[in-house]
Parts: sequence; structure tokens; C-alpha cells
Amino acid sequence: MRRPALYSSSSRSRHSPSGSDAPPDAQAAPPQSAPPARLSRLIEHFSSKQMVLLWFVVALLALLLAMSFSLALRPAARQPTQDDIKAAVLKTLETSILPSPAAKAYEAIIPSVVRVVGLGKDKNGKDDTERSVGTGVVIVDKGIILTNLHVVQGAETIRVTFADGLESTATVTGVQPENDLAVLQAHTIPDDLAAATMRSTADLAAGDQVVAVGYPFGIGPSTSSGVISGLQRSFRSPEGKQMMTNLIQFDAAANPGNSGGPLVTMDGEVIGIVTAIFNPNQQRTFIGIGFAVPIENAAAAAGMSPF
Repeated sequence: MRRPALYSSSSRSRHSPSGSDAPPDAQAAPPQSAPPARLSRLIEHFSSKQMVLLWFVVALLALLLAMSFSLALRPAARQPTQDDIKAAVLKTLETSILPSPAAKAYEAIIPSVVRVVGLGKDKNGKDDTERSVGTGVVIVDKGIILTNLHVVQGAETIRVTFADGLESTATVTGVQPENDLAVLQAHTIPDDLAAATMRSTADLAAGDQVVAVGYPFGIGPSTSSGVISGLQRSFRSPEGKQMMTNLIQFDAAANPGNSGGPLVTMDGEVIGIVTAIFNPNQQRTFIGIGFAVPIENAAAAAGMSPF
């Protein structure tokens, strides 16, 4: 069957400029070309869902390409300088509350500090009563404890209480009367018992900061801080029965009950065993002068090699 003629929508005259009698279909616009046969067959091969998936994949690839191009154009991150690090540290120090040196020293030594009680029978000879209260420090994790001899001397039973609350009886295994020292062996110890770290006194100087930890008047554990006031001091007991020499003088507060406790550096290392306070008025209260036996002497009492 003969196809109808296709005419252009142009407003130009149907007659040629030369006025020829060419048929109208000679001046009609050419028909729109159909898609190439191969492309048509490819389009017909995909379903509508597959076409949506195809366009999604194409869009995703385009997005990834754009992101990669954007990252490539982004300038590299600036490496922090030493000034940046210093500024960050200063900012932290300004905004954070750090523990004091005395608090850090106390935290380091407290697992090794014990309460020492000397017990004796009451007047009726039936019940154990407290005869003396003092302090001790663990120097070997097998339960070896240093304390003052006057804390345990004459006691029928010695009881120690560790930092975790465990109580145990103890036995005196060694004494050093000239330095008022006694060595105890606890019969029961905590599984995680920590021994104190001991430090030589050879390089100590007046003005060095120290902390004393113990059970003054049985209250504690308590801590006080001060400085070393002097070295190689001498002290005679109030009764005048004993003269002690080569002592560390300090001004950290100490009272009855601190006896046998550790005197430590700001690192929590033991440099001495608190043994006496100066009592010119016989009131047994602290007036600013305390004495400690150097740890070298105390270690020798326990049979340990000096530094």
C-alpha cells in the first residue's frame, strides 16, 4: 500500500524558489532516523528493572569518580609541630586537676603499710587487750615487716592488719635494739601482697620533700607531708635510757602510732622508719621535730644487703 506523504512543519512555501513544479513531497523534511539496529536490539534485551539497575550502577560509578577527584584536589593534612604538642599539653594542664606529689607518694606506699597492735592479757588474765598501737611496712612480699621494737616489745600476741583489711598474727624474727627496730613475720598474707620499694639515703639533702604514713593514735591510715630538716641527728629517749644516732630529722607530722611507719620520698620509696618525736614538754604530741632510722640500718636488721 502506498505510504502517505510526510510534510515539514516549516512555514516556507511549498514551491521551490525557482518556481518549479516539483511535487510537494520533494521539499518535505527528512524523516527522523531510527536507532541503530544493534542498539535497538540491546535496549529490547533488558527489562525495565534491569534498566533501572543499569542506570543505578552508572550513577554510582559517576559519584565514586567525582569523590575520588574531590579527594585528589583536597590539600594534605598538616602534620602537628612541636609547638602544637606543647600547646596541647599546656591546655591539658590548665583544664585537668592532677594529683599532688604527696598524694602520688601515698598511693604508691599504702599497699605496703600495715597496722601493728601489741596485745596482752587484761587484769583478770582472760581477755587480750591492746597494749600498744603502731605501724609497720612490708619489705618482702612473703610477709616480712619492719616496725619499731617499742611497739611490740612485751606483747604476748602481735596482730597486723594489711591494707586490704586482712588480719594476721605475727612473730618477731629479729631485733636491732640500738635502732629500736623489730622484724616481724606475718602468719597469713594477702595473695597480692606488695612489698615497698626501698631507696638509699646517700643523696638525701635538707629540704627534700617527704611523706610519713601510719596510724597516729590508732587512726588511719593517715598521711602527712613535709621536708627533711636535717641528717645524722642524735636523739635520746625521754627516759634517757637510749641514745640513737645517725637519724633523719623531718617535719612531717607524726604522733604516737606513727612509730614503725615508713618515711618516703615523693616517688613513694622508703628512706626511713619513723621511730621518735621530740617531746620537750612530755605531752607526746608533735611539735615539728620527728626522727627516722635510715633504711640502710633497717634493712640490715632484716638481714638484707645494704645499698
